[in-house]
Amino acid sequence: MKLILAVIQPTKLEAVQQALARMGVTRLSVSDAMGYARQRGQSESYRGVEYETHLLRKVQLEVAVNDDFVERTIECLEKSARTSSEGTIGDGKILVIPLDEAVQIDDAQRGPRAL
Repeated sequence: MKLILAVIQPTKLEAVQQALARMGVTRLSVSDAMGYARQRGQSESYRGVEYETHLLRKVQLEVAVNDDFVERTIECLEKSARTSSEGTIGDGKILVIPLDEAVQIDDAQRGPRAL
């Protein structure tokens, strides 16, 4: 089992959810996130005063999948989260983390069946 963390543009959330649902991944958690990397922030204007923001709004997805779904899920995230055909800076990042155990609270199922 793996936990896939994907940090994506908020505008791509609906497209990513639909793409994941089409391939059979129907369980995920979504959180608001803020951060920066190569983008290094941006200039904004508020009531005529320009200022620099260093943290940009993103969305973080957490998807727990069985080992046989890992590569398919990564490919689906890559394709559906890109903002252009070639991708641009700020499209996001995908992290894959080993998941030692999963427990379903309502019936105490463990392991891959809990996902």
